[in-house]
Amino acid sequence: MQPVFIHETAVVDEGATIGVGTKIWHFSHIMPKATIGANCNIGQNVFIADNVKLGSNVKVQNNVSIYTGVICEDDVFLGPSMVFTNVINPRSAVNRRDAYLKTRVGKGASIGANATIVCGNDLGSYCFIGAGSVVTKSIPDYALVVGNPAKQVGWISEWGEKLSFDEKGHANCSQSGDKYKLREGRVFKN
Repeated sequence: MQPVFIHETAVVDEGATIGVGTKIWHFSHIMPKATIGANCNIGQNVFIADNVKLGSNVKVQNNVSIYTGVICEDDVFLGPSMVFTNVINPRSAVNRRDAYLKTRVGKGASIGANATIVCGNDLGSYCFIGAGSVVTKSIPDYALVVGNPAKQVGWISEWGEKLSFDEKGHANCSQSGDKYKLREGRVFKN
């Protein structure tokens, strides 16, 4: 079993739950009620707030802040300097700590560098959020979205390869050979 690695400059508050094999790098701060699964990699200068839950094998790149209300399932990738919000209408002079909205990031989802995820939305399993995108609504499983605001431009496999569906709604991943079905605007792996 691989032990937890915490760089000497990182701050992990007492009470935080850190899974086996997880690595926490330079200048990161983990709050006391955060839960991080096994075999995660928490990059440099990352902030993880109270009540955040990260599944196993989550990769958090440098300069990411994960605020209260965010739940990431297993195998999620959070690109460098991407941002989560937790209040829809923040004001410095108004305390809205009781109004934090939940954001769920589904298993295997990837969020590109400098993307912004507006709180209160679900990001589907294996979806792919392009670098710099601003997500203002929920994203379906396997969807590929880009832009500001983010718009769906296609579908993507669990391997991160763009899917091309035929007239019957069938597609194969060019890398894995996995088969997918498009039905009523949703993608399913066969």
